[in-house]
Amino acid sequence: MSLDVIVPNWPAPQSVRAFITTRAGGVSQPPFDSLNLGDHVGDDPQAVVRNRALVRQLTPAEPLWLKQVHGTRVVDVAKAQAGVEADASVAHAAGQVCVVMTADCLPALFCNRAGTVVAAAHAGWRGLLDGVLEAAVAGMQVAGEDVLAYLGPAIGPQKFAVGDEVRQAFVAHDAKAAAAFTAASPGKWLADIYLLARQRLAQMGVSAVYGGTDCTVSDAERFYSYRRDGQTGRMAAVVWLE
Repeated sequence: MSLDVIVPNWPAPQSVRAFITTRAGGVSQPPFDSLNLGDHVGDDPQAVVRNRALVRQLTPAEPLWLKQVHGTRVVDVAKAQAGVEADASVAHAAGQVCVVMTADCLPALFCNRAGTVVAAAHAGWRGLLDGVLEAAVAGMQVAGEDVLAYLGPAIGPQKFAVGDEVRQAFVAHDAKAAAAFTAASPGKWLADIYLLARQRLAQMGVSAVYGGTDCTVSDAERFYSYRRDGQTGRMAAVVWLE
């Protein structure tokens, strides 16, 4: 791979292939420098096309690029069209490529232990709260115990400041979520999106969860961050079956 990509460190079967792009290796100009894959952020459309072509060189087919809306809809790559409104996709056959884009939100990649199904999900706090990870696992149509998950680069627990209403919403869903919030100042909390994701996956029976160590806000050289920069690019988390 010529691009600077992250290859998940997880015990996925041989048939599963996955990577997560960083901001390096593309053609976009500042503030989108340089491998911006989002076509909705104000970047030169031709630069995005060229950047997506670079990613396409690493995959067996064109990834199913979604129009992400911070929801919980999951689509089957075999049945959906590019640009469909959804925040997760699933593939049950070889050569079908799932992809989600992020720049602080959590990208989650999934496969089953048998290596016969994969999925990708985009989880900001709203999608996470509403159950996008659970929806992605359900869309795989396998038992949670058979699922492996990898949590890609997202906003870290020292940088994710949220208000009382966000904490209250998560705790109302599950009292254990309180452990993912640290008081920062009156009415403000630091949220651990990785812990919140692990808690939600555990409720689905998914205990084999890997990754979840990077902070997009803290590493400006490698990662895009919407919270840090406002106008910025998007990275991609990609998974497929060979």
